[in-house]
Amino acid sequence: MYDIENYYNAQSIKEAVNLLKEHPDARIISGGSDVLIKIREGKMAGTSLVSIRDIKEIQGVTLMDSGDIYIGAGTTFSHVTNDPVIREHISVLGEAVDQVGGPQVRNIGTIGGNVCNGAVSADSAPTLFSLNAMLRIADGEGGRTVPIDMFYLGPGKVDLHCGDVLTHIIIPGKEYQGYRGHYIKYSMRNAMDIATLSCSVVSKVDTAANILEDVRITFGVAAPVPYRCKKTEEALKGMEIGEELYEKIKTLVREEINPRDSWRASKEFRLQIGGEIAARALKETVRLAGGEPS
Repeated sequence: MYDIENYYNAQSIKEAVNLLKEHPDARIISGGSDVLIKIREGKMAGTSLVSIRDIKEIQGVTLMDSGDIYIGAGTTFSHVTNDPVIREHISVLGEAVDQVGGPQVRNIGTIGGNVCNGAVSADSAPTLFSLNAMLRIADGEGGRTVPIDMFYLGPGKVDLHCGDVLTHIIIPGKEYQGYRGHYIKYSMRNAMDIATLSCSVVSKVDTAANILEDVRITFGVAAPVPYRCKKTEEALKGMEIGEELYEKIKTLVREEINPRDSWRASKEFRLQIGGEIAARALKETVRLAGGEPS
């Protein structure tokens, strides 16, 4: 039994924005894989809900003439994984969200909900950070576009105000063209478990010169919000592909990330794992680019 005060089914973004402004305490629901669990646990008991599940304009993936990829916030994880645009251009994102829960969750849960939940363990977040994603937010006026790294304010806190609705996740063409990516999730049991630590690496490789041109490294569960290892990235750019590079990323990552102790794993364990999965992810991006991984 779910303790829900009122349920409103919006048919458009405009209607959803208006409903949220009329009912300031209401929460958005789409797939419901997160919200309904919180209501059942009593954390959101008596909450009014505004459903955006039926709004077609925020569903699906579109490759624009500019090369930018628009992902509707209401697009399910399964759709993202199987979409031909995602598979051809940013397969790392499809691989990442394919590790969210089990098939039932992936068939109803949405990428927008995963982002707006603000959880540092969200499987989509590290890859979206490494792709320098932009978030399009409707507010009933002009709306705004926010870089994803400015959207996460703290554990479970995001930059959404009363009446705001995330409509699209935008991956600019220049942020993925020529890049390859790989995501690794480390969990204590299996992929259905919450990540103990996760890492998404996106890189550009000069295969002719065997040089790492550019790299972006983002961790989940290594800080209060998804964490880009920008110091490590700068130190690795221009390095020759080889074992020295992979050993260096291990060392630098362990110096830069600051995971916490928890019942899932100690800080020391997360630091050790962090270096390993970052190196493995980078090595795989090099392989995908056609370079020599070692």
